Amino acid sequence: MKKKLLALLLGLTLCLSLAACGGSTDDTAADDTADTSGDDAAETVTLTVAASPTPHAVILEQCVPILAEQGIDLVINEYSDYVVPNTAVEDGDEDANYFQHIPYLEEFNETRGTHLVDVASVHIEPMGVYAGKTASLEELADGAVIAIPNDATNEGRALLLLEAQGLITLDDSSNLTATPNNIVDNPKNLEFQELEAATIPSVLADVDLAVINSNYALGAGLNPTTDALAIESSDSPYVNVLVVKEGNEDNEAVQALVEALHSDAIRDFITEEFDGAVVPAF
Repeated sequence: MKKKLLALLLGLTLCLSLAACGGSTDDTAADDTADTSGDDAAETVTLTVAASPTPHAVILEQCVPILAEQGIDLVINEYSDYVVPNTAVEDGDEDANYFQHIPYLEEFNETRGTHLVDVASVHIEPMGVYAGKTASLEELADGAVIAIPNDATNEGRALLLLEAQGLITLDDSSNLTATPNNIVDNPKNLEFQELEAATIPSVLADVDLAVINSNYALGAGLNPTTDALAIESSDSPYVNVLVVKEGNEDNEAVQALVEALHSDAIRDFITEEFDGAVVPAF
């Protein structure tokens, strides 16, 4: 009887031991599976870029399949203002941004204490003067109201464009940050509404003229080359650039995007899609 009981106990112990070994084997297999899936996920790199909807995001969309071939998932986040895209890159919420020109970037760094650098020049968007209640520059009446952007560099840029049309004279025509306070001659006693750049198309019907950045003009259904009463020359210094936080210039995914943006395919797309309203700068 004792021998039978001992044999039974030994058999039960052996079963428990085998069950334990089997559980260990399953756990190992599960761990191996998890590790493998982790390795697969690591093969794809995500690059997030903040951009204005038009033309920046439109241009970036053309880069998505180009980067996908290199294992880079380009995620484009659209913004309608000129501040958050920069602070988002500075804070690390976005890897890069594409919406601004160099004078604006330099002024932003200086006034906000950010550490942003441009890594690629992509295109120029000529700023234009558009008709509101007044149909032409020649018909502009005394005391007419003109809407202009209120951010430092674009306001100066708008005033320089109006000066080039002979409507005003500034105290320093090289001052890219001029404001209405820098006007020394205003023969038509023009009044200026200083507004956020993105909102200017929406008030076009309420002012005599408006000076609008091309990305916002395009977004409002205006074609700078056909609808503007006056437009900047093609040698404008306001080249739109791809921007990252200082120290990230050599990031492989960023450099892959630079290469894509500077490709013949993107040059041809910009030329054909925007018909002169956006001009390649590479």
